[in-house]
Amino acid sequence: MDKKQFAERVASLRIKKGVSAREMSQTLELSDGYINNIENCVNYPSMKVFFLICDYFEITPQEFFDPDCNDPKSTNELFNAIKDLNPEQQSHIIALAKALKK
Repeated sequence: MDKKQFAERVASLRIKKGVSAREMSQTLELSDGYINNIENCVNYPSMKVFFLICDYFEITPQEFFDPDCNDPKSTNELFNAIKDLNPEQQSHIIALAKALKK
């Protein structure tokens, strides 16, 4: 993931959460323009701040770097909801998900 893709991912997740870049920066106790600088490709966050960002979005670093997962929080919620179902119930959920994609 290059700097532009990284910036777009942060912006996309932030917008889905419904907060401004300034609000996110303040919540993470960073300077007001910190997230804005990331989203404008000015800089990358430190590793420490990257992990704070992941925690803020309630996702893992792996989920952050998965561009095909548009809503990692919902994906986790769905996974957690179906993992205790029996195989037949899981098959129904899989069939439903495939039908919704069409």
